[in-house]
Amino acid sequence: MADGVALDALDVALLEAMREHRRAGVLELSRITGVARGTVSARLQRLEDAGVVTGYGPEVDVRAAGFGVEAFVTLEIAQGAVDEVQRDLGAIPEVLEAYATTGRGDVLCRVAASSHEALQRTLVQLDRSSCVVRSTSVVVLSRLVPLRALPLLRTEAATDAGRSGHRRNPGR
Repeated sequence: MADGVALDALDVALLEAMREHRRAGVLELSRITGVARGTVSARLQRLEDAGVVTGYGPEVDVRAAGFGVEAFVTLEIAQGAVDEVQRDLGAIPEVLEAYATTGRGDVLCRVAASSHEALQRTLVQLDRSSCVVRSTSVVVLSRLVPLRALPLLRTEAATDAGRSGHRRNPGR
């Protein structure tokens, strides 16, 4: 793994248990994964310290919360205006996330709104930023694959275990 901490099968099993049993504490995670409570605590601390686990708050479905219209917006911005556009985007509550990108556009945003009219107001607000040269938006019809990380982590952990010639049993 080029950046970050290398995860093994136990780390992935712990993350899966946390995903499946969202309110489980360390003792329950220990029982589920079949490893000592101290091991679970140490692994969780390592994953938190490395920035792999970034929080324990609830995941919020904006559609279920009344914001059923989502769109991806590509922004072309003025040369060198990343800091300014970051500030402008941060001030718009409807911007759920934004990324600086390569390619034709400079920034990719995901926005949510309660209606198409509200989306239009958000798009106008985005275009009012003095550093936005052009914007292009596409409305989300449905989510085909939700945001996920565990399939990727499972693959990497299995690949690493295969390279080392042994597989760690996450149940022990």
